[in-house]
Amino acid sequence: MRQPDKPARQVRAVERVGEEEAQRRIDIEATVLYADISDSTELVDTQKHFFSAEVYKAFLRCAARIIRNNGGSITAYDGDRVMAVYVGYMKNSSAVRTALKINWCCKSLIQRALRKQYPEENYVLQHTVGIDTSSMRVAAAGIRGANDLVWIGRAPNWAAKLCTLPHDYSTWITKAVYDKLEDKSKLETDGRNMWEARSWTAMDNTTIYRSNFWWPL
Repeated sequence: MRQPDKPARQVRAVERVGEEEAQRRIDIEATVLYADISDSTELVDTQKHFFSAEVYKAFLRCAARIIRNNGGSITAYDGDRVMAVYVGYMKNSSAVRTALKINWCCKSLIQRALRKQYPEENYVLQHTVGIDTSSMRVAAAGIRGANDLVWIGRAPNWAAKLCTLPHDYSTWITKAVYDKLEDKSKLETDGRNMWEARSWTAMDNTTIYRSNFWWPL
C-alpha cells in the first residue's frame, strides 16, 4: 500500500493534535474569586520568616476552608493568594458570602490569634478579595507531567486586578456580580445596602462595588 507523502502525514498529525486539544478544553459560565494578603512584600521584608509563614498559613487555611464550605473549587495558590471558581445558579452569592466570611475570619479569628501568640508583634493583617463573573475557557496547558488548567476570560483577569485595589475595603466585586446577588448577600437585616458603587478609573470607569461588611461563620 502506498504511504501518504510527508506533507499529507503532517496535516493528519496536526488534525489529530487539534482533536486531542479540543478534548482538553471547555467553555463555562463561572465566577472567580481571588483572596490576597495585602502588603505581603512588606510583611516578608520586615518580619522574621517564621512569623510571615504563620500569617500565610493561617490566612490560606482560613480562606481555603471557607471557599470549600461555600461551594467553591480551589484552582490555584500563588504565594499569599488563592484563586477559586464557583459555578451554578448561586455562584455569585456563594462567592460573595465567601469573601464576607473571610473578612470576619481575618478580623475576629486570625488577628486575635496572632496577638495572643505573638504579643510583642504589632502586625495587623490586611487582605483584599476580588470577584468577577463571565464566560471563560478552561484549557490544559504545559507539558506532560508538569501541566495545569488555565482560565481564560474576563473574570479571572478582573478578579485578580480587583484584588490589588486598596484594602481599606476588603471586598471588591464587579457590577455583573452585584446584579446577580440575592438580597441577603446585598442588604443588611435593617435594609441597608452593604455595597458602595465606585468608578474603576483604571478600567474605563467601569462600575464596581466595594464593602467592608463581614459574615460570621
